[in-house]
Amino acid sequence: MDRDLPNPFPEPLRSSARLVEATRDQRLARSRRGEAFPTLSLAERQAWVEDFHPDHQEGGRRELRVGGAAGTVLPVELADLLEAWPHPAVRIGPIPEPDLIADVLILGGGGAGTAAAIAAAEAGAKVVIATKLRQGDSNTLMAEGGIQVADQECDSPVQHFLDILGGGHFSSDPELAQTLAADGPATLQWLEELGMLFDKYPTGRMKIRHGGGTSRKRMHSAGDVTGLELMRVLQDRGAALENITVLPFQPAVELLTDEAGRAAGAVLYHLVQKRLRSVAARATVLATGGLGRLHLRGFPTSNHYGATADGLVLAYRAGLPLRDLQHNQYHPTGIAWPERKVGLLITEKFRGLGAQLLNRHGDEFVHPLEPRDVTTAAIIRECREYANGVATGEGGMGVWLDIPLIDLLHGVGTIEREFPGRFKEFHHKGLDLRVHPLLAYPTLHYQNGGVVIAPDGGTDIPGLLAAGEVTGGTHGRNRLMGNALLEILVFGRRAGRAAAEFAFNTKELGVPSTGHLEVFLEQLATAGVDKSRFAPILLPSYGGNLKPGQAVPGGSPASPRGEPVGRGAPVFEPGAGS
Repeated sequence: MDRDLPNPFPEPLRSSARLVEATRDQRLARSRRGEAFPTLSLAERQAWVEDFHPDHQEGGRRELRVGGAAGTVLPVELADLLEAWPHPAVRIGPIPEPDLIADVLILGGGGAGTAAAIAAAEAGAKVVIATKLRQGDSNTLMAEGGIQVADQECDSPVQHFLDILGGGHFSSDPELAQTLAADGPATLQWLEELGMLFDKYPTGRMKIRHGGGTSRKRMHSAGDVTGLELMRVLQDRGAALENITVLPFQPAVELLTDEAGRAAGAVLYHLVQKRLRSVAARATVLATGGLGRLHLRGFPTSNHYGATADGLVLAYRAGLPLRDLQHNQYHPTGIAWPERKVGLLITEKFRGLGAQLLNRHGDEFVHPLEPRDVTTAAIIRECREYANGVATGEGGMGVWLDIPLIDLLHGVGTIEREFPGRFKEFHHKGLDLRVHPLLAYPTLHYQNGGVVIAPDGGTDIPGLLAAGEVTGGTHGRNRLMGNALLEILVFGRRAGRAAAEFAFNTKELGVPSTGHLEVFLEQLATAGVDKSRFAPILLPSYGGNLKPGQAVPGGSPASPRGEPVGRGAPVFEPGAGS
């Protein structure tokens, strides 16, 4: 390998990158001797997180005044959505009569929604998937690193369960964590049967890697496009089932319930035709994903374009309890340079294979596989407390991820083989990952909390189930790498089966309505919430620039680019139905 390729970085990045190269041989020798940067004690981890993690910083939060969680302190951006009015067409009404009836309605077409649809359809239910964009356009598709499953001789679901509890600082729902770990091996086998192409040795044995905060190697991957490959096989299986109908570009703007208080479908908004429609269903599965596009505290995000907390809004208005939404995951290594890629993910798998985090002097400052919230806090600490970050020259900040170590540790060709997507992407931009480090800074990545569920995805509303990132409890306050892809499959399939069973046991479909909103609307009026503020926003509104390391200190009641909440969303004509 030619280690004298031209340095592609502008100053001041160029000088700092040379220091990384100057210390590489010494750090490589330590790695080959099995010497790693010391891990933190539990007390040190807690102190660093409390002092430097964005969830624990002053400002940018407020108490909810309306709804079942009134008094709970949440990020301002989320609180303003939860305390917003329904869209005018829904609020003023009348809502359109249902023009489609399903046994099971799935809200969301990502990994959790598609897995739920497959399970319900295989049980014999007539299934409709209503998705905001195209089916598959989701955070699942963008997941890179892998899926955690305890299927090796030296591992067990019990050990995986303990890692989940520890990684979540012992705040997880133990029953949900146990379910996730216990269902792992069967879920992995199912993916293999669907034809998912995992990384394997010539013998056919699975390759496994370490993830941060885990006690065993159990990360299974498909290069650095694991989510893409997973979504491929899910969509192929779903397409083969004739009893699944997909409604693209039709996100839900309100849930429907019947006179008995059961879930009865949803009101959808057709983004292309710009009209409302209603779909009635005997059971509904909420699988709408996360909130990254709210850009909490001004952070960039790794999330797809539609991640705007829609499911949380609908669930909260329906009276469902939420949990752990004070805690959101900022992935330690979002891209900090080049600027046009800011916030996109640099998978943890790089660090699992030996890449190290370095400050501007080329020195390590944290073990690369601490739990994610700890690593994020360490990076922010190094940049802000000790001023050892690398200034991008564009107002941002970051630390180095020394990726070239991987080829030096595991042999030439490892980087290209294990990370084909990222290698080609950066190579086209003049960055050779075999030679050049990447600049990284935390990026808003995952919604740790959400709707409270039972192990079958059930909620407090009969016939309404939930799965995936919209839910809370499985991970507690912090999620370990690889557990999200497992979660969407384990609980997506469980919710789909439970929804089908509920639908078959529901003989009479009640009259769908939005009557469950009455109490919430009264509370909004009493609190004096501005009626021009409505949610869900469906799509984000942009008009500024985010710089890594330049997060907004106190947040704002406006959306990330200055658009008031709800006012950047599609305009509905009151009463528009068909």
